[in-house]
Amino acid sequence: MSNAGPSKRSPLCGGCACGAQRYAVTASPLIVHACHCRDCQRITGSAFVINLWIESEHVTLTQGGLLSARLSAGSGKAHEVFFCPGCGTYLWSRYQRVPADCLFVRAGTLDRPDAVTPDVHIFTRSKLPWVELPAGARAFTTGYRIDAVWPAASRERLRRSRAARGSAAPAAPAAGR
Repeated sequence: MSNAGPSKRSPLCGGCACGAQRYAVTASPLIVHACHCRDCQRITGSAFVINLWIESEHVTLTQGGLLSARLSAGSGKAHEVFFCPGCGTYLWSRYQRVPADCLFVRAGTLDRPDAVTPDVHIFTRSKLPWVELPAGARAFTTGYRIDAVWPAASRERLRRSRAARGSAAPAAPAAGR
């Protein structure tokens, strides 16, 4: 995985556009996605979104208070977005389909968005034609099977998170919506 993530001395920090909301990410992400699905294009107003998939216990709101809204993801399952009540910046999402208590933190809200790079590009079937993926990038037309893509350490963290939540989700869920 190309994302070393924060060290114990310096977590990744971020916030909203107006500065009212601040957060810290205190562990490396499980994986980083560049998602090209139509939902992410619509929500971000961009060609794709870069999300850090990470257990919620490693994301701490350090200032402010977020609002949330429930949307329907491409799968038809619930998708909750968390945003600043002042400026409307989306800081992260929670997908009901995900088998553990995890968040998808928007890399563009990090103080240093260059601190992470996508491990995979997903839903490239709806990638805008003028977007060129980097040479050698791992890409999937839709989602993928976690057990086929994730490093063992990330799979184990997800397993522990799922067990702590008491989830009865399948052992090797597909990534995506």
